[in-house]
Amino acid sequence: MPSIASLLLPLAAICVSAVALTGCDSHAASTATPAVSYSAGEAKTRAQVFTQVRQMTLVGEKMFLDPSLSGSRKLACASCHSPDHAFGPPNALSVQLGGSDLRRPGFRTVPSLRYLQSVPQFTQHFHDSDDEGDESVDAGPTGGLTWDGRVDHGADQARIPLTSSFEMGSTPAQVVAAVKAAPYAGELREAFGATIFDNDEKAFDAILRSLEAFEQTPQKFYPYTSKFDAFLAGKAKLNEAEMRGLELFNDEKKGNCAACHISQRAKDGSPPQFSDFGLIALGVPRNRALPINKDPKYFDLGACGPERQDLKGQPEYCGIFRTPSLRNVATRKVFFHNGIYHSLDEAVRFYVQRDTNPEKFYPTVHGKVQKFDDLPRRYWANVNTEPPFDRKPGEKPALDEADIKDVVAFLNTLTDGYQAAK
Repeated sequence: MPSIASLLLPLAAICVSAVALTGCDSHAASTATPAVSYSAGEAKTRAQVFTQVRQMTLVGEKMFLDPSLSGSRKLACASCHSPDHAFGPPNALSVQLGGSDLRRPGFRTVPSLRYLQSVPQFTQHFHDSDDEGDESVDAGPTGGLTWDGRVDHGADQARIPLTSSFEMGSTPAQVVAAVKAAPYAGELREAFGATIFDNDEKAFDAILRSLEAFEQTPQKFYPYTSKFDAFLAGKAKLNEAEMRGLELFNDEKKGNCAACHISQRAKDGSPPQFSDFGLIALGVPRNRALPINKDPKYFDLGACGPERQDLKGQPEYCGIFRTPSLRNVATRKVFFHNGIYHSLDEAVRFYVQRDTNPEKFYPTVHGKVQKFDDLPRRYWANVNTEPPFDRKPGEKPALDEADIKDVVAFLNTLTDGYQAAK
């Protein structure tokens, strides 16, 4: 069965005509796979493809909100990816609870599902041109969905929580049975044919692709309605604190945040995603509140395991996690892959004081700070040392407390739903 991206690819030219049933725009096929080849008897018209994608999107939203798809029948996709919280977690728990009894904790914080439409497929060596556009630059491991970048498509991503024993805790057969019994079962038949439920494997695939279609709805998942977007469009002004925060955010010798969280428009003029989608090691402290971390031998090494297996045994990928977009970051109550911090102030402070004041973030044993305590020493060479991570203990941090407040003020301008005062 074709992916959503491949279904949308033939429609790219139509999008410019504003004939959109699901809010189609130029981002929809930005990471598209090759277009589907149909036989003469299976050829689909553009109108048919539009209709199918629209049907998939509508039923996908209903499934996204439906707790009956989980093993407990009490946990929906939306329970952890709340539409009211930029499709991120609705609470301040470091990790969410799931499983058949809703008591099994995960081991990574729930990321937002917004602004994933431009994430490229994972590659170990992402090549892009420099600022002048005339030289290829190897940005290293980049792309992929989830914290460790192990899947490239929304359908594959949706499979993970549905079948995870500590998340929705279901099985493909149980999910299919739940959808077949749901009031919207007929809508899935309309999108994929009357016999779609005759084969569990095909039905589960259709369900995953419908969820993928919904999660590509522009108005909901990449609306670009923040104050900063209005500022870029000349329709709003940043106040003094927000403007100072933007300058510190971009300053290579200060916050240097934009080195990974790109704040400039893309070369094609599209809005900034506030991520380069790269995978990076920050040396985030171990979150001892996570039950899984009670085992001193356990380490979440991101791209080299334990969940991702294809890069296992390759030390250069250990401890790296994908850089999330900072859009809507101010709506979050938990930060970093292990949910160690619970405020933006704390997260920014870690960036600028990790190396100047490590005692604030890492445990001290026998008078010695145990820096990078959630990463085995053999992988410390992977930890980022670019500004502001280029300072020594006792040196002045790149940002002071007033600067941190200004950066946080700027980050608040990235929240969608901004409306100018009348």
